[in-house]
Amino acid sequence: MSDLDLARKDLFELLYRNAFFREKIILSSGKTSDYYIDARRVTLSAQGAYLSAKVILGLVCNDVFDAIGGPTLGADPLVGAIASLSFQQKKPVRTFIVRKAPKPHGKQQQIEGPLLEKEAHVILIDDVATTGKAFIEALAVMKKEGFVVNKAICLVDRDEGAKEALAQRGCELVSVFNISEFLNK
Repeated sequence: MSDLDLARKDLFELLYRNAFFREKIILSSGKTSDYYIDARRVTLSAQGAYLSAKVILGLVCNDVFDAIGGPTLGADPLVGAIASLSFQQKKPVRTFIVRKAPKPHGKQQQIEGPLLEKEAHVILIDDVATTGKAFIEALAVMKKEGFVVNKAICLVDRDEGAKEALAQRGCELVSVFNISEFLNK
């Protein structure tokens, strides 16, 4: 088993044990679900942040891009871990966060992080994708600012339309895990 495969396996076990709950819950989309994935219980832990960053960096190692980031709050711990691990690996990756709305003071930015040149190629990331709403909102902000986004990555795809919604906007969704892996364990 490769180092990357082992990291993926360990990340799955962490998510399954600490972030996957079989209970009725109302999602941000307003839908009711019989299960919930609270990924920040893992991505905000030292081991979970490291494993998430390692797996995501492994997924993009052959991609050409200028930065990686995504919508707050799901992407926040991921981008910090990716920036740190990529620096440690001597292959620093620029990262950013997309706010839900422009900051009402200061420079009134909606994209936070190192400045990117117009037409920079960026990859969006998030912890969990359901309908793709957070990705779609972040994608719209990035495109409005002149950035090119062809790929998005989530830790878990709940298979409720995110992949299709992003594809309609010219963006591929790659998931580290699919919800069926959790439901069928």
